[in-house]
Amino acid sequence: MSSRIIIDAHLHLWERQQGEIGGKPVYSIGNGKSMFLDEIRQMMPPYLADGKNTAERLLANMDYAQVNACVVTQEYMDGNQDEYLLKVKDKYPDRFRICSLYEEKEGFGLDGFDGVKICAGRLADQDLKKLRPVFKRVCDAGKFISIDMADGDAQVDDLQWMINEFPELRIAIGHFGMVTTPGWQRQIALAKNKNVYVESGGLTWLFHKEFYPYPSAVEAIKEAASICGIEKLMWGSDYPRTMTDITYKSAVRFLAETPRLTETEKDAFLGQNAARFYGFNGLTPLTVIENML
Repeated sequence: MSSRIIIDAHLHLWERQQGEIGGKPVYSIGNGKSMFLDEIRQMMPPYLADGKNTAERLLANMDYAQVNACVVTQEYMDGNQDEYLLKVKDKYPDRFRICSLYEEKEGFGLDGFDGVKICAGRLADQDLKKLRPVFKRVCDAGKFISIDMADGDAQVDDLQWMINEFPELRIAIGHFGMVTTPGWQRQIALAKNKNVYVESGGLTWLFHKEFYPYPSAVEAIKEAASICGIEKLMWGSDYPRTMTDITYKSAVRFLAETPRLTETEKDAFLGQNAARFYGFNGLTPLTVIENML
């Protein structure tokens, strides 16, 4: 992996988790656990014992896995992290792109942010056409939209309508189109449009029952590439939630070592496509630090 540029197109950060889902609060209770829908869930690896999912802890994982840079997206369950993410980018500008969080009840930030995250599948009103002013503002600012859509093809036609309205707007579709749900291929097909890409945040979660080395996940990448081309697909880890059972390095390794992808395809999927989409320039491979094994 030492000769490859690697970019993580989908992960999360927070100093304090203070979100909600279904009107119920989500918050850390220590040792990587969070209260979620009135149940205790292992939300983070247990070594994040104080509940802080910080940039410095992520960077330690990135360096170990030789991941050059990343894109921080957001989720309602973590709460709005705009203020913290602006601090992160100010401190580590070469390694981070950051998204503000769109919330129906409030406006959304653009200054200092690279893009805007829309949790489309969680919107109270899931008619994406009603978000035309949001898409226009982001397009006019020359920034991107990161969007996690409702399962299957429920919002595909709406998003295609928006793409037709703003063909120059860069759009990254998250969670690999929710690949384990019927109709996911229609989300992938949206990447046939010039400025639409798909990122694989949560891929190891979606294929969790199969577990490492996730052969069906690799086959899904192959199928998606046959639909829109490998040049439109980007790797994402969905750190830290997916790290409750695997290491961050393993999230890269199962792709770097699979014989089902060519080295050219791995280079594109793991970093080159994201560098182009998010505007990362001048990255060089990270130094490999040998471990004690």
